[in-house]
Amino acid sequence: MFDCIVVGAGPAGGTAAYHLAKRGRSVLVLEKDALPRYKPCSGGVSPAIAQWFEFDFSPVISRKVNTIRYTWKLGDPVDATLETPEPMWMVRRDEFDQFVIKQAQQVGAEVRDGTAVTGIEFKGDLWLVQTTAGSLEAKYLIAADGAKGLMAKWLGFKERKTQMGAVMEAPHAIGQTAQFDFGMLKNGFIWNLPKSEGFSAGTASFRGNDKTDFDKALSNYAKEAGFNTSGAQIYTHPIVFWDGDQVLHTQNAVLAGETAAIVDPMTAEGIRPSMFSGMKAAEAIDQALNGNANALAEYTNVIQQEWGSDMVWAQRLANLFYRVPGIGYKVGVKRPTATDRLGKIMCGELRYADVATRALKRLGGGLIPGMGG
Repeated sequence: MFDCIVVGAGPAGGTAAYHLAKRGRSVLVLEKDALPRYKPCSGGVSPAIAQWFEFDFSPVISRKVNTIRYTWKLGDPVDATLETPEPMWMVRRDEFDQFVIKQAQQVGAEVRDGTAVTGIEFKGDLWLVQTTAGSLEAKYLIAADGAKGLMAKWLGFKERKTQMGAVMEAPHAIGQTAQFDFGMLKNGFIWNLPKSEGFSAGTASFRGNDKTDFDKALSNYAKEAGFNTSGAQIYTHPIVFWDGDQVLHTQNAVLAGETAAIVDPMTAEGIRPSMFSGMKAAEAIDQALNGNANALAEYTNVIQQEWGSDMVWAQRLANLFYRVPGIGYKVGVKRPTATDRLGKIMCGELRYADVATRALKRLGGGLIPGMGG
């Protein structure tokens, strides 16, 4: 019998396990794959996550990046420097996720990988969790099994709307600048993040249900950019963007990470919000174990207020920007302040709400003469 079973060993699950175990709770993490495991993800991480942990992430930071290049169909470049206290971190997800899980183990969490959950049932006052290695019991559950996981469905939540994304992993280095290209992809953009060895180019569809051929889009991008793609592999994967406020708790269970549709609908940033939700989920379950009957409902409120309320603005920006990306590039991306503001948003120093009204007015002004300001 565990205080809490966490399903999924990604950034949300690992963070939740770390914070719960650190509070002296008995925690078990179940992961269907053998660890470490590859996860399709470009691996850009905001250094803002450091404030939530008592350990140093430097062993798994592949590269730190503070120079950015934006392009429109690989031309009309804008070169910028991130003026944030700490550069963006580039990580490999197999190493990064495993590192967080090991930190959780060091403070007392138990981890069973290669163990898939096959069903769950609430029995009176505890969860019965069926797995490929037998049945287990827990007072609480944290569902952090990602976009493809079944936990949310089993817990009775409505099906989440997914978009598609893809990542090209290439073993040949391309320098030290993060690159973002607009215009080569309908309803999205292509990002290219350098690692100490090789690079990860990623993309996603941010609006609509168009059937983009991501393999072709990434291959064409890399070819036209002149990158060496020998030995490169492309992985497609679903993404669950924040799509408005939703309930994230039910009977003795909460959703965290991409299971909670926590991904930024403007930039596809997912690691920082996933870890934030994992930390808040751990706090809520610790309080519930202490007898606070409203703790899980408060978790839903915290995520809605501290993340969701700002994602409303991110979503509005995304809906307009990806509809008219040429105008967005001209009146938004090319502005000298754009990189500084986006960097501060991703580092948690600034909110979309602080910049969105003016940005939406500019985008609208590009569409309707005389409206810009």
